[in-house]
Amino acid sequence: MANAFIALLGRRERPTDGVEDFCSFLSHALGQRGVGTEIVRVNWEQLGWRGALRDLSRRRADWRGSWVVVQYTAMAWSRRGFPFGILRVLAKLRRGGARCAVLFHEAARQPAGPRLRDKIRGACQHWVIRRAFRAAERAIFTVPLENVAWLPRNHAKAAYIPIGANIPEVASHREPANLDHNARKTVAVFCLSLNSNRELEVADLAHAAQRVRQAVGSVRFIVLGKGSEEARTEIESAFKGLDVELSICGRLPADQISETLASTDALLYLYGHVSQTRGSVLAGVACGMPIVGYAGKAREPIHEAGIEMVPYRNREALAAALVRVLSDDALRAELRRKSREAQRRLFSWDSIAQAYVRTLDLKYLPTEKATHAPPRIDRVLHSTK
Repeated sequence: MANAFIALLGRRERPTDGVEDFCSFLSHALGQRGVGTEIVRVNWEQLGWRGALRDLSRRRADWRGSWVVVQYTAMAWSRRGFPFGILRVLAKLRRGGARCAVLFHEAARQPAGPRLRDKIRGACQHWVIRRAFRAAERAIFTVPLENVAWLPRNHAKAAYIPIGANIPEVASHREPANLDHNARKTVAVFCLSLNSNRELEVADLAHAAQRVRQAVGSVRFIVLGKGSEEARTEIESAFKGLDVELSICGRLPADQISETLASTDALLYLYGHVSQTRGSVLAGVACGMPIVGYAGKAREPIHEAGIEMVPYRNREALAAALVRVLSDDALRAELRRKSREAQRRLFSWDSIAQAYVRTLDLKYLPTEKATHAPPRIDRVLHSTK
């Protein structure tokens, strides 16, 4: 079958690339429906823009009439966050006869810092995003359209499709191994910041651990994912004298993340506010977990999952919510039910793939659903035909 869906990526993010993982899971789910898919990277970082566009010109003849979905984040198309290159890519694709869509993983400019350069960069990103929207035949957003403030009133080309968790869904319907009310509770913390916010997150974590130890008794905290190994020294120092068991796991393979999260009683989310653009929150939903975290300003569908949210950076309220979830078996069971239901309806790769089929009118042949996780991408070009 000819390719009907090409995901086009820019520069690779290191050490892990969430956009690439997203494309791999989506490609797998579409492939289960007979949709030919291909994942291609515009290698401008190594080839330079002239060489990368020349390489793109050679490929585009095979993509005439197919959907090329360009994945947008500012840093994917620029070393310093001035992503003008994506506009050149869209122009090249359109001249070659491809049907162009842009998937906005970032629907707005990055937060502006105090420097003049930061303000100029933000203004450039805002201009590029709007130009890319106008140049695309379809524009796909990972947040509800009403949360995208700059969208024009007539935005018929725009569609909202959420992203899913970049971990296997095998654990999403599994009960925690330990259901004894009096047994030691286990709390997972998945991902911490790599910038100055980490100090606040570690302080929030230690405060919550202290309150849980006082109210619930024996408890274990497992810290894993991005930022956990980098924050090891700070976390271990903050936990001294708390009489709380602590495990710091660092980055783990996707299947081990699923197994670890599914075996815990709750996910304490500290990496900013709860948002459905955060893979670490989606991982908790995919594992059917109760989640405790800070609320954002906008209402999002992920709030239908089993999440106890408190005002942003209210450390006392966060700790109290975690104590409440760990102390109340009925509440914890209800939150698990909500997360599983939200995963099934909104955030499973099955429902996401169906949304892409509808939005782009992809031609497919229904096939039996796969029962295994998709393989990791370890090449620049990955095809399922």
